[in-house]
Amino acid sequence: MKKIFITLAASALLTAPAFASEHGHAEKQSKSATQSVADSVIAKERQLLSENANGFGPQSPRDIDAVSGSNQRIFGEAPASTAMNLCNIHFHKNAEHKAHDFSIYAGNGNGFGYLSGYKADTSHLSTSELTPLNNKVCNSHHGDGALHSGDTIEVHYVYTTAQIKPGQGLGSCFNAAIPAQNPQLRVETQVYVVVNDKHALDFKKLTAYGKTKSGLYQATGIPSNTGTPVQYEGSTTGPGYNEKASPYQVSWSVRPHVAKVAITTVGKWCKGNDFKENHGHGVRNLVKNPALLSKIN
Repeated sequence: MKKIFITLAASALLTAPAFASEHGHAEKQSKSATQSVADSVIAKERQLLSENANGFGPQSPRDIDAVSGSNQRIFGEAPASTAMNLCNIHFHKNAEHKAHDFSIYAGNGNGFGYLSGYKADTSHLSTSELTPLNNKVCNSHHGDGALHSGDTIEVHYVYTTAQIKPGQGLGSCFNAAIPAQNPQLRVETQVYVVVNDKHALDFKKLTAYGKTKSGLYQATGIPSNTGTPVQYEGSTTGPGYNEKASPYQVSWSVRPHVAKVAITTVGKWCKGNDFKENHGHGVRNLVKNPALLSKIN
Protein backbone atom coordinates (compact mmCIF):
# COMPACT_ATOMS: atom_id res chain seq x y z
CA MET A 1 0.00 0.00 0.00
CA LYS A 2 1.30 3.43 -0.86
CA LYS A 3 2.30 5.54 2.11
CA ILE A 4 0.72 8.97 2.30
CA PHE A 5 2.60 11.94 3.73
CA ILE A 6 0.71 14.55 5.71
CA THR A 7 1.54 17.98 7.08
CA LEU A 8 -0.21 20.29 9.50
CA ALA A 9 -1.40 23.84 9.19
CA ALA A 10 0.46 26.12 11.57
CA SER A 11 -2.80 27.74 12.62
CA ALA A 12 -4.05 24.39 13.89
CA LEU A 13 -0.82 23.76 15.77
CA LEU A 14 -1.18 27.00 17.67
CA THR A 15 -4.71 26.33 18.91
CA ALA A 16 -4.64 26.79 22.68
CA PRO A 17 -7.25 24.13 23.64
CA ALA A 18 -5.12 21.47 21.98
CA PHE A 19 -2.28 22.16 24.36
CA ALA A 20 -4.62 22.07 27.33
CA SER A 21 -6.01 18.69 26.30
CA GLU A 22 -2.53 17.29 25.87
CA HIS A 23 -1.92 17.37 29.60
CA GLY A 24 -5.44 16.74 30.73
CA HIS A 25 -6.11 20.17 32.21
CA ALA A 26 -8.99 20.77 29.84
CA GLU A 27 -10.95 17.89 31.33
CA LYS A 28 -13.67 18.37 33.94
CA GLN A 29 -13.13 16.44 37.13
CA SER A 30 -14.90 13.25 38.11
CA LYS A 31 -17.39 13.36 41.00
CA SER A 32 -15.35 10.53 42.49
CA ALA A 33 -11.88 11.57 41.43
CA THR A 34 -10.08 8.64 43.03
CA GLN A 35 -12.52 5.92 41.96
CA SER A 36 -11.34 3.73 39.09
CA VAL A 37 -13.67 3.53 36.10
CA ALA A 38 -14.90 0.22 34.72
CA ASP A 39 -13.19 -1.66 31.88
CA SER A 40 -16.20 -0.83 29.72
CA VAL A 41 -15.33 2.89 29.93
CA ILE A 42 -11.83 2.28 28.57
CA ALA A 43 -13.21 -0.04 25.88
CA LYS A 44 -15.66 2.66 24.79
CA GLU A 45 -12.87 5.25 24.63
CA ARG A 46 -10.80 2.92 22.46
CA GLN A 47 -13.77 2.35 20.18
CA LEU A 48 -14.40 6.08 19.79
CA LEU A 49 -10.72 6.70 19.10
CA SER A 50 -10.72 4.14 16.31
CA GLU A 51 -13.90 5.61 14.83
CA ASN A 52 -12.58 9.18 15.00
CA ALA A 53 -9.03 8.53 13.80
CA ASN A 54 -9.68 8.02 10.09
CA GLY A 55 -7.15 10.04 8.11
CA PHE A 56 -4.93 10.82 11.09
CA GLY A 57 -1.28 9.90 11.47
CA PRO A 58 0.19 7.39 13.95
CA GLN A 59 -0.61 7.94 17.62
CA SER A 60 1.15 7.77 20.99
CA PRO A 61 1.82 6.41 23.60
CA ARG A 62 2.53 2.79 22.76
CA ASP A 63 4.25 -0.39 23.91
CA ILE A 64 7.79 0.21 22.63
CA ASP A 65 8.55 -3.53 22.76
CA ALA A 66 5.84 -4.16 20.12
CA VAL A 67 7.23 -3.03 16.75
CA SER A 68 4.24 -3.67 14.50
CA GLY A 69 2.03 -0.93 13.12
CA SER A 70 0.05 -0.42 9.93
CA ASN A 71 -0.71 3.31 9.87
CA GLN A 72 0.19 4.55 6.38
CA ARG A 73 0.02 8.28 7.01
CA ILE A 74 3.61 8.95 7.90
CA PHE A 75 5.73 12.08 8.04
CA GLY A 76 9.38 13.00 7.92
CA GLU A 77 11.35 12.13 11.04
CA ALA A 78 12.41 15.14 13.07
CA PRO A 79 16.14 15.88 13.28
CA ALA A 80 18.21 14.59 16.18
CA SER A 81 17.50 16.56 19.35
CA THR A 82 21.05 17.91 19.23
CA ALA A 83 20.03 19.85 16.12
CA MET A 84 16.86 21.22 17.70
CA ASN A 85 15.86 23.56 20.54
CA LEU A 86 14.67 22.30 23.92
CA CYS A 87 11.33 24.04 24.47
CA ASN A 88 9.67 22.35 27.45
CA ILE A 89 10.14 19.74 30.18
CA HIS A 90 7.24 18.16 32.07
CA PHE A 91 6.41 14.81 33.61
CA HIS A 92 3.47 12.42 33.82
CA LYS A 93 2.63 10.50 36.98
CA ASN A 94 3.04 6.86 35.93
CA ALA A 95 4.52 6.08 32.55
CA GLU A 96 2.43 6.76 29.45
CA HIS A 97 4.52 4.36 27.39
CA LYS A 98 4.91 0.67 28.20
CA ALA A 99 8.08 -1.42 28.09
CA HIS A 100 9.52 -4.45 29.84
CA ASP A 101 10.91 -2.31 32.65
CA PHE A 102 7.69 -0.36 33.18
CA SER A 103 4.88 -2.76 32.40
CA ILE A 104 2.78 -2.96 35.58
CA TYR A 105 -0.64 -1.55 34.77
CA ALA A 106 -1.65 1.06 37.33
CA GLY A 107 -5.35 0.56 36.56
CA ASN A 108 -8.05 2.29 34.53
CA GLY A 109 -7.77 5.47 36.55
CA ASN A 110 -10.49 8.01 37.23
CA GLY A 111 -11.51 8.47 33.61
CA PHE A 112 -9.60 11.76 33.25
CA GLY A 113 -6.08 10.45 32.81
CA TYR A 114 -5.10 10.17 36.44
CA LEU A 115 -4.25 7.01 38.45
CA SER A 116 -3.64 5.13 35.19
CA GLY A 117 -0.59 4.36 33.06
CA TYR A 118 2.28 1.98 33.84
CA LYS A 119 4.57 1.46 36.80
CA ALA A 120 8.05 0.05 37.20
CA ASP A 121 8.68 -2.98 39.41
CA THR A 122 9.74 -1.73 42.85
CA SER A 123 10.22 -5.11 44.52
CA HIS A 124 14.00 -4.66 44.34
CA LEU A 125 13.95 -1.34 46.19
CA SER A 126 15.11 -1.19 49.79
CA THR A 127 12.90 -0.37 52.74
CA SER A 128 14.66 2.96 53.15
CA GLU A 129 14.14 3.87 49.48
CA LEU A 130 10.41 3.26 49.92
CA THR A 131 10.13 5.15 53.21
CA PRO A 132 7.36 7.80 52.93
CA LEU A 133 8.13 11.47 53.40
CA ASN A 134 6.31 13.53 56.01
CA ASN A 135 5.46 16.27 53.53
CA LYS A 136 3.49 16.20 50.29
CA VAL A 137 5.55 16.21 47.09
CA CYS A 138 4.24 17.70 43.84
CA ASN A 139 0.67 17.47 45.12
CA SER A 140 -2.03 17.38 42.46
CA HIS A 141 -5.66 18.48 42.72
CA HIS A 142 -6.75 16.02 40.01
CA GLY A 143 -7.52 13.15 42.38
CA ASP A 144 -4.19 11.38 42.22
CA GLY A 145 -2.63 13.28 45.11
CA ALA A 146 1.08 13.73 45.74
CA LEU A 147 4.10 11.73 44.63
CA HIS A 148 5.19 8.97 46.99
CA SER A 149 8.40 7.02 47.33
CA GLY A 150 8.29 4.19 44.79
CA ASP A 151 6.10 6.04 42.29
CA THR A 152 6.92 6.04 38.59
CA ILE A 153 7.12 9.17 36.46
CA GLU A 154 7.71 9.64 32.74
CA VAL A 155 9.63 12.80 31.87
CA HIS A 156 9.22 14.44 28.46
CA TYR A 157 12.05 16.62 27.19
CA VAL A 158 10.35 18.34 24.25
CA TYR A 159 12.37 19.70 21.32
CA THR A 160 11.39 21.90 18.39
CA THR A 161 12.95 23.19 15.19
CA ALA A 162 11.50 26.63 15.98
CA GLN A 163 13.75 29.41 17.24
CA ILE A 164 12.41 29.83 20.77
CA LYS A 165 13.36 29.96 24.43
CA PRO A 166 12.28 27.11 26.74
CA GLY A 167 9.16 27.88 28.72
CA GLN A 168 5.74 26.90 30.01
CA GLY A 169 3.58 24.42 28.10
CA LEU A 170 3.85 23.21 24.54
CA GLY A 171 2.96 26.67 23.31
CA SER A 172 6.62 27.47 24.03
CA CYS A 173 7.57 25.10 21.21
CA PHE A 174 6.20 27.49 18.57
CA ASN A 175 7.43 30.94 17.61
CA ALA A 176 4.41 33.22 17.89
CA ALA A 177 6.22 35.88 15.86
CA ILE A 178 6.20 33.55 12.84
CA PRO A 179 2.58 32.32 12.59
CA ALA A 180 3.18 30.49 9.30
CA GLN A 181 5.93 28.38 10.83
CA ASN A 182 5.26 24.65 11.13
CA PRO A 183 8.11 23.30 13.29
CA GLN A 184 9.01 19.65 13.76
CA LEU A 185 8.82 18.18 17.25
CA ARG A 186 10.80 15.49 19.03
CA VAL A 187 10.36 14.17 22.56
CA GLU A 188 13.28 12.60 24.41
CA THR A 189 11.69 10.38 27.05
CA GLN A 190 13.00 8.93 30.30
CA VAL A 191 11.09 6.95 32.94
CA TYR A 192 12.17 7.33 36.57
CA VAL A 193 11.26 5.78 39.90
CA VAL A 194 11.23 8.30 42.74
CA VAL A 195 12.99 7.02 45.85
CA ASN A 196 13.77 8.26 49.35
CA ASP A 197 17.52 8.28 48.86
CA LYS A 198 19.65 11.43 48.87
CA HIS A 199 22.28 9.58 46.84
CA ALA A 200 19.90 8.92 43.94
CA LEU A 201 19.88 11.20 40.89
CA ASP A 202 19.09 14.89 41.40
CA PHE A 203 16.04 16.00 39.42
CA LYS A 204 17.36 19.55 39.16
CA LYS A 205 20.43 18.22 37.35
CA LEU A 206 18.31 15.86 35.23
CA THR A 207 16.23 18.81 34.00
CA ALA A 208 19.09 21.29 33.62
CA TYR A 209 19.58 22.97 30.27
CA GLY A 210 21.88 25.43 28.58
CA LYS A 211 22.59 27.15 25.31
CA THR A 212 25.26 25.82 22.97
CA LYS A 213 27.75 27.92 21.02
CA SER A 214 25.55 27.36 17.97
CA GLY A 215 22.63 28.97 19.80
CA LEU A 216 20.56 25.85 20.51
CA TYR A 217 18.94 25.15 23.89
CA GLN A 218 19.79 21.65 25.07
CA ALA A 219 18.90 19.52 28.08
CA THR A 220 22.22 18.60 29.68
CA GLY A 221 21.23 15.98 32.24
CA ILE A 222 19.33 13.25 30.38
CA PRO A 223 20.79 9.88 31.46
CA SER A 224 22.98 8.12 28.91
CA ASN A 225 22.99 4.70 30.56
CA THR A 226 19.31 3.68 30.30
CA GLY A 227 19.47 1.86 26.99
CA THR A 228 19.32 2.81 23.33
CA PRO A 229 16.21 4.94 22.80
CA VAL A 230 13.42 3.32 20.80
CA GLN A 231 12.55 5.76 18.05
CA TYR A 232 9.19 5.91 16.32
CA GLU A 233 6.78 8.34 14.69
CA GLY A 234 3.70 9.23 16.70
CA SER A 235 1.72 12.10 18.17
CA THR A 236 1.29 14.26 21.23
CA THR A 237 -0.24 12.44 24.18
CA GLY A 238 -2.41 13.30 27.19
CA PRO A 239 -5.93 12.14 28.17
CA GLY A 240 -7.60 14.78 26.00
CA TYR A 241 -6.97 12.41 23.08
CA ASN A 242 -8.47 9.24 24.56
CA GLU A 243 -11.52 9.53 22.29
CA LYS A 244 -10.08 11.50 19.38
CA ALA A 245 -6.83 11.34 17.48
CA SER A 246 -4.09 13.87 18.01
CA PRO A 247 -3.18 15.68 14.76
CA TYR A 248 0.21 16.80 16.10
CA GLN A 249 3.21 14.96 14.70
CA VAL A 250 6.00 13.95 17.06
CA SER A 251 9.17 11.90 16.63
CA TRP A 252 9.69 9.94 19.84
CA SER A 253 12.90 8.67 21.48
CA VAL A 254 11.90 6.50 24.45
CA ARG A 255 14.59 5.00 26.67
CA PRO A 256 13.74 1.41 27.66
CA HIS A 257 15.30 1.31 31.14
CA VAL A 258 14.42 3.08 34.37
CA ALA A 259 16.59 5.35 36.51
CA LYS A 260 16.13 6.24 40.18
CA VAL A 261 15.68 9.86 41.22
CA ALA A 262 15.62 11.34 44.72
CA ILE A 263 12.04 12.27 45.60
CA THR A 264 13.13 15.31 47.60
CA THR A 265 14.77 16.79 44.49
CA VAL A 266 11.60 16.28 42.45
CA GLY A 267 9.70 18.09 45.19
CA LYS A 268 12.08 21.05 45.08
CA TRP A 269 11.70 21.23 41.29
CA CYS A 270 7.91 21.31 41.60
CA LYS A 271 8.20 24.31 43.92
CA GLY A 272 9.91 26.36 41.26
CA ASN A 273 11.19 25.80 37.71
CA ASP A 274 11.38 27.64 34.39
CA PHE A 275 8.50 25.57 33.01
CA LYS A 276 6.05 26.43 35.81
CA GLU A 277 5.35 22.76 36.42
CA ASN A 278 4.17 21.74 39.89
CA HIS A 279 2.70 18.24 39.56
CA GLY A 280 2.52 15.20 37.28
CA HIS A 281 0.21 15.35 34.27
CA GLY A 282 -2.39 12.75 33.36
CA VAL A 283 -1.78 9.93 30.90
CA ARG A 284 -3.45 8.95 27.66
CA ASN A 285 -4.66 5.38 27.21
CA LEU A 286 -2.03 3.15 25.64
CA VAL A 287 -2.69 2.99 21.90
CA LYS A 288 -3.04 -0.66 20.84
CA ASN A 289 -4.87 -0.54 17.51
CA PRO A 290 -2.24 -1.41 14.81
CA ALA A 291 -4.04 0.92 12.37
CA LEU A 292 -3.16 3.82 14.69
CA LEU A 293 0.51 2.90 15.12
CA SER A 294 3.60 3.32 12.97
CA LYS A 295 5.99 0.45 12.43
CA ILE A 296 9.13 0.61 14.56
CA ASN A 297 12.14 -0.13 12.40
